[in-house]
Amino acid sequence: MRPTKDWSPEELLRFIVGIVLSLTLTFIVATVLYSLVFVSQPMEGQSPNDAEFFKLINPIATFIVGALAGLMAGQGNGSMKSKKPEGEEDELPE
Repeated sequence: MRPTKDWSPEELLRFIVGIVLSLTLTFIVATVLYSLVFVSQPMEGQSPNDAEFFKLINPIATFIVGALAGLMAGQGNGSMKSKKPEGEEDELPE
């Protein structure tokens, strides 16, 4: 039987925030694809409403991708401390 891992509050928060940001990004991509594929466009150029929509969505999606990347890479910069197994002590250099 595999032992269960207890999540620290930081790990749980990181997981929940990652899921929410991923779902938000998925929703944005699905909405943009739907508007491109299934909504009729004018014969010449792009409709003004779609142009404004894409101007608004672009920085939001860029921010979410950057936040997800920072969240997933966050453990490398010491923002979260890794747990040591019980009985293992830190050794001080002499």
